[in-house]
Amino acid sequence: MQESKFFKDVPKIELHLHIEGAIPVSSLWELVRKYDTEKSIKSQSDLEARFVYKDFSHFLNTWTWKNTFLREYEDFSFIATEVIKDLIEQNHRYVEFFFTPPDHVENGIEPQKLLEALYDGAKAFFDRITVNFIFDISRNFGSENGMRLLEQMKEMKSYNLAGMGMGGSEHLYPPEPFERVYRKAKDHGFHTTVHAGEAAGPSSIWGALKHLCPDRIGHGTTIIEDTKLLNYVKEERIPIELCPISNVRTGGVKRLREHPIRKYYDNGLNISINTDDPKMFNTSLENEFAELENIGFNKTDVKVMLENAINSAWCSEDIKSAFKKEIDDYYQNHLGSDLDY
Repeated sequence: MQESKFFKDVPKIELHLHIEGAIPVSSLWELVRKYDTEKSIKSQSDLEARFVYKDFSHFLNTWTWKNTFLREYEDFSFIATEVIKDLIEQNHRYVEFFFTPPDHVENGIEPQKLLEALYDGAKAFFDRITVNFIFDISRNFGSENGMRLLEQMKEMKSYNLAGMGMGGSEHLYPPEPFERVYRKAKDHGFHTTVHAGEAAGPSSIWGALKHLCPDRIGHGTTIIEDTKLLNYVKEERIPIELCPISNVRTGGVKRLREHPIRKYYDNGLNISINTDDPKMFNTSLENEFAELENIGFNKTDVKVMLENAINSAWCSEDIKSAFKKEIDDYYQNHLGSDLDY
């Protein structure tokens, strides 16, 4: 089997995927044409050219700009449909979508109705892909706003709302002030994750672990800079949602060969592979896996990381077992008993 064909068809699981960053460019172009009355973006190619970044701050500014084309609830239903159709074509079987209500408040978008709109756009595909949502409180808006958002979202679990996360400008807003929000989220029965060690050093991760006690850590590229932290994450089996291409695109890592993923894997950390904002970074899980193979990982390694993702997912054990069997069957059918993947 051709290498690209194997990774194209392998059943995929993703835990760290921002739905606003996964909009197919052709679909985003439709929204641009809808709202860009001054025609500042001349073509779809012009739009794609916007998704090249000088650094992490430049990426965040581009993220904010892109969100100006999401103004009505129907826009969110539209992107949910378009993103999920795209993922199904890539054989995604399970996904946990981040969405960030604070980014859309200025357009009069209410958090609960935002989730309802996303759910409405996604529900027609629930027989083909399992979808859960994670609301992102965004550290840029402060802990009090985070607490208000949590209280708004606590009644929305019937809309496949599985957990709470926190992204934003990590280098400007440390995790400690959000301790009470995270404690309350757990009281409400939410799983939790936090972006840490992406745009700040190990102290940010330590702060998150000690004060927020999250179920998972997003990114965590600077774990490698602190041996004590590396050992702690390993011993506690803390799931790390790695996003390798994202880290290269935003300048957190200069090139993929310098990414700490190899050391994390060899040290036995509980890592999964994710795309973060795939359409803004011109990547996909198929591409991530192929690039990992180019730097020395094999198909067995990819299977281990897929299984890590399944084990770390916020879904029932029955769903996890079904996904594990699907992965096992795929590997058996395509590679047989050959261990040299």
